[in-house]
Amino acid sequence: MVGTNLKAESMGLMEKRSALEAEMNAVIERLTQPGGPGISGNLLDSEGFPRHDIDIPTVRAERRRLAELRNDHKEITEKLNENIQVLHSARLAPKSSSLRDSDDQSASVVDVVASASSTNVHSDSTNAMDVDVIVRVPFALVDEIADASPAGEDGLQLGDQIVKFGNVEIGDNLLQRLASEAQTNQGHGIPVILVRQGAQVNLTVTPRTWQGRGLLGCHFRIL
Repeated sequence: MVGTNLKAESMGLMEKRSALEAEMNAVIERLTQPGGPGISGNLLDSEGFPRHDIDIPTVRAERRRLAELRNDHKEITEKLNENIQVLHSARLAPKSSSLRDSDDQSASVVDVVASASSTNVHSDSTNAMDVDVIVRVPFALVDEIADASPAGEDGLQLGDQIVKFGNVEIGDNLLQRLASEAQTNQGHGIPVILVRQGAQVNLTVTPRTWQGRGLLGCHFRIL
């Protein structure tokens, strides 16, 4: 019964998270349109007056909504992570004749969550390594990409959610670690694991000098 309840709850959480991601991407796209203020751009002109080329109340409302969505997304992801770990623990528990049915049910629940979490995880071959991939959660969102930047040319897109950037995964001091990873690997490809529209994508991004600022030409928003 517990497994069944966790399965239903987890699938519901994944649907909610997908809906949140879709709305987040829509907000980001509106804010980052050509001439737009971006996710955190200044709303004042060079003389300190409110910009006349944008609807400031709307922009502020959009930014507030984006912050709310990110908080909700973080809470759902943490809960989903907890559920998957419980399901995986139940699957790995020693089997006996009296527990076999409940263990098999837990295994099927993990498989269902796995297939819904990543297109690279198959329900008939879930193992410890697969679950390790599943429980990884995105820690940053690509919310700005400059034209002709290394990030854009190497395949990063607005709304991509970064799961792993070289050796950087979820944890503390993420912005500093991301910057350090890019600087350390200037001119060398960095493997990137990300989630795009619910699917896992693997890319290689090479930090390098270009006509714009930085080595990547994109901005990461920590989730």
